[in-house]
Amino acid sequence: MRNGDKMKVYIKTFGCRSNLYDSEIMKNILGETVKSEEEADVIIINSCTVTNFADRDLRQYINRWQSKDIMLTGCAAYTQGEDLFKQGKVRAVLGHKYKEKIDKYLDFKGVELGDFDFVNEKIITGYSKTKAFVKIQEGCDFECAYCIIPSVRGHSRSLPESVILEQISTLARNGISEFVLTGINMGSYGKDTGTTLSELIEKISKIRGVKRIRLGSLEPSQLDERLIELTQNGILEKHLHIALQHTSDRMLRIMKRRNRVKQTLELFENLAEKGIALGTDFIVGHPGESEEIWQEALENFKKYPLTHIHIFRFTPRDGTHSATLKQEVRGDIAKKRAKILEEIVRENNFNFRKTHKHPLTVHVENYKNGYFEGYDEYYNKMLISSQKDLKGNWVKIKDYEIKDVNYAKIQ
Repeated sequence: MRNGDKMKVYIKTFGCRSNLYDSEIMKNILGETVKSEEEADVIIINSCTVTNFADRDLRQYINRWQSKDIMLTGCAAYTQGEDLFKQGKVRAVLGHKYKEKIDKYLDFKGVELGDFDFVNEKIITGYSKTKAFVKIQEGCDFECAYCIIPSVRGHSRSLPESVILEQISTLARNGISEFVLTGINMGSYGKDTGTTLSELIEKISKIRGVKRIRLGSLEPSQLDERLIELTQNGILEKHLHIALQHTSDRMLRIMKRRNRVKQTLELFENLAEKGIALGTDFIVGHPGESEEIWQEALENFKKYPLTHIHIFRFTPRDGTHSATLKQEVRGDIAKKRAKILEEIVRENNFNFRKTHKHPLTVHVENYKNGYFEGYDEYYNKMLISSQKDLKGNWVKIKDYEIKDVNYAKIQ
């Protein structure tokens, strides 16, 4: 500390849900943080490095706040940390394992990355929002051609079940009722501890105060029958996000993906028959995505009963295999392909909501532009007009209008 005064700390978070969780851990450890950069003595940046654009955004942010004392942690600490420290852009660089000791490093100057042989042991006692992200797993053992994450997060490892259950029990006692389980490769949970994701979800669902469990992204191979059955219990939402990344087997091989169309299409059709809404990730414009492969992928894509999608236009990430391949797909072509997929899924979602028109349970998260906003059990947004303050409430909606999103009015 400086002259006995407590440092004013601001935490800036870039990137994924796991980073959001890690930032909450740091806030809980520090006890009090300020709400803006202007107020801060120290800015702790919890960074992302998943794309070159993420690296660019990080550097722009650091340049903007050079008048402040900057500490860098997160994934970019491993790809840019040394250079930024040598350039005098940041005062300190810390690896992931030191986030749980952040209070001991506020005066640190230098680079300390450490290893990846750690898991989170600290818990968050309070969340400022109506739902909480809870990390259950770290790292990834997959080696997809386009992805840098295994290099900056390490091998897959599960957080102790006791820590996860204590975390959720604590937050539930403090008023949080919806929990989003997340991780770097969340479906790998338990492979190193002899348990399964399904067993964990069953235990979480029995915790007093837990009303809904949502899951982050899963790989197709990571679903078992018990997990699928749990979507019918009213606590695990009836929406699964299963990463495909592409729907051409030739493209999947180039990407070094493990999934193949025949098996995943059968899986998605089986899940749709059980009334489950389905989301996925898809990368357009990856090297090798010729017009022929794109047309093959498009025809396959139309067969999948998808209701939600995250589309990424490929950009080469330094340090990955894909970045060494010839970049063949122009940006405007990739953009057009993304629009086609978005329109297909938008129509699928609209038809799904018409087909599944019945009373919906909505967790109201915020108020914006004259409407309360929340999500139902299928992860579809509901806009609600009401004179009552519904934020944080669970509302059963029987009458609603289906448009681009669902609309309801409550007296």
